[in-house]
Amino acid sequence: MKVQVTVKPGAKVQKVVESSEGLTVYLHARAHDGEANAALVKVLSDYYGVSKSCVEILRGQKSHQKVVLILK
Repeated sequence: MKVQVTVKPGAKVQKVVESSEGLTVYLHARAHDGEANAALVKVLSDYYGVSKSCVEILRGQKSHQKVVLILK
């Protein structure tokens, strides 16, 4: 399934919030050297109960707005 994700790096609390537009993911990691993208994959794999290899960022590697593919 494809999911529209808004990423908020550098947050104090790491959490996933569902809305009508998709997911908003608050991450501790900063948007530096791909740290936020790696943290996003880890958080979404835990959230959906799949392995990290089943989570792929399709679009928006350098943006706060991303499209993520989740394979179940």
